[in-house]
Amino acid sequence: MPYEKRVDIQDALFLVGPTASGKTAVGICLAEELRAEIVSLDSMAVYKGMDIGTAKPTAAERSRVRHHLIDMVEPWEDYSLARYLDDVQRALTDIRSRQQRALFVGGTPLYLKALLRGMFEGPGADWEFREQLRAWANAHGPESLHARLISVDPDAARKIHPHDLRRIIRALEVYEKTGQPLSHWQRQFDHPSEVAKGRVLVLDWPRDSLYERINRRVNQMFAEGLVEEVKSLLGRGRPLSHTARQALGYREVLEYLEGKHSYEETVELVKTRTRQFAKRQLTWFRHLEECRFVPVSEPFRPEEVAKRILREYWSVFSRE
Repeated sequence: MPYEKRVDIQDALFLVGPTASGKTAVGICLAEELRAEIVSLDSMAVYKGMDIGTAKPTAAERSRVRHHLIDMVEPWEDYSLARYLDDVQRALTDIRSRQQRALFVGGTPLYLKALLRGMFEGPGADWEFREQLRAWANAHGPESLHARLISVDPDAARKIHPHDLRRIIRALEVYEKTGQPLSHWQRQFDHPSEVAKGRVLVLDWPRDSLYERINRRVNQMFAEGLVEEVKSLLGRGRPLSHTARQALGYREVLEYLEGKHSYEETVELVKTRTRQFAKRQLTWFRHLEECRFVPVSEPFRPEEVAKRILREYWSVFSRE
C-alpha cells in the first residue's frame, strides 16, 4: 500500500494497560520467564529527565531486564509516532540479533494501534503548498481552511479543531497530493492484525481499585519530587517541546509554577486528569480486537499475575 509505514512484529508480545495498572512490574516478571527484552510502549518515556511523572522503570528494574526506547531524546525535542516506529524497527533488529524475544510494555494506545496495524505516513511535505495555505489562513482565518477541508474530507474535518492549523493544512495537503481524502487512507489501517492474535494482553482492574491506585501513584510522584523535576527541566535554559509539555503531571505542574493553581489544586487536578486518561486508554483498548483482557485485583502480586498469564494466556509462547 502506498504511504504505508509498518513494523515487523511477527514474534513480539504486548502487555498493555491503563496508567498505574502495574504493567511495568508484571512485564519485568514476564520478560525474565520468556527470555525477552522490553520495548517501551510509552510516548513520554522517550524523554530524558522526565522520570518521576512518567513512572519509568527504576535503575534496579532495568538491571533485571534490558529495556529499549527509554531516555531517547531531550525534552525540548518533539517526538512523533513515525519516529517511534523507526526506532522500534531498529530495536527489534537489535533484539533479534541476540535471539531474544521483544515484549512491548506500556499504555500509549495510538502507538499500540500503529504497531499492530501500521500507519499512514503520507506524501512528503510540500512546503510551497503549505505556505500558500498558511498565508490564506492569516488573511481569512483558520476557519476558512477548515471549511475547505469539510468540502473535501468531512470525516477528517470532524476530528480536527477549526483552529488546529497544522493538522488542517496536512489533511488538505494529503488530498492535494494523493487525490484521496486523509480519512480514506486512515481507514486502510482499521483492520485487525492476524499476526498479533493472542499476543496482546491488557491488565484489567475494577474501576474503583484502579482509581485508588492512580490516586496513590500521583501522591507518590509529588512526594518523590515531581515539582522539583519540572523546575530542573526548566532550568536547562531551553523550553520544553510541545509534546513534552502535554505529558500528564508536567502540564499541570507547569500551570502551578505559572501561578494558575495552588499546590493542593494541582495534585487533585493531576489525579482527575489521570483518571480521565485511564478511562480513554481502556476505551481505545476495547476498540482494538487484538486485545484480550486479563482480570487483576488486590492484593496485587506481579509475580503471580505473570505466572497466571504464562499459564492461561501465553503457554504456547513460554514453551518456544
